[in-house]
Amino acid sequence: MIWIIIAIIVVLVIFVIASYNGLVNSRMQTKEAWSQIDVQLKRRNDLLPNLIETVKGYAKYEGSTLEKVTELRNQVAAATSPAEAMRASDELTRQVSGIFAVAESYPDLKASANFSQLQEELTNTENKIAYSRQLYNSVTSNYNVKLETFPSNVIAKMFSFKAAEFLETPEEEKAVPKVDFSGLGN
Repeated sequence: MIWIIIAIIVVLVIFVIASYNGLVNSRMQTKEAWSQIDVQLKRRNDLLPNLIETVKGYAKYEGSTLEKVTELRNQVAAATSPAEAMRASDELTRQVSGIFAVAESYPDLKASANFSQLQEELTNTENKIAYSRQLYNSVTSNYNVKLETFPSNVIAKMFSFKAAEFLETPEEEKAVPKVDFSGLGN
């Protein structure tokens, strides 16, 4: 009889340890996924001063826009949470897109090898940020599911595991774009 009780206790201890380690592993994957986003945000922040200087050299572009890019770049670097960093990052992406759009008006700037290289690097970085966001949300989902499903939720509550926040898509990016071909010839 004592062996049965010992066996049950051993199985319970192994279960608690395995569940705890699984939760820790999932939490670390979530942190690692955020770290990948952080790396790409830093990469973009390092590229932006070069882009701004290149644009300044070719165009008398709105100083306020370039100042806004610098301000947002600093906000991304100073963010204290993933959600705060992504809000600033989303606004920064919109501002950088505006710089690219204005470049269309300056053929010399558009033809500049330096500008083209920077534009390509930033585009690649934006794509990596988008992929990293998707990966982060996927890993976060897996972690949060473990926190809410039985029996790992019991262990999660015992050891005070907290749910991770998802990165949300800004409302303006959810809007359906309007496509109008009425101005085109037949």
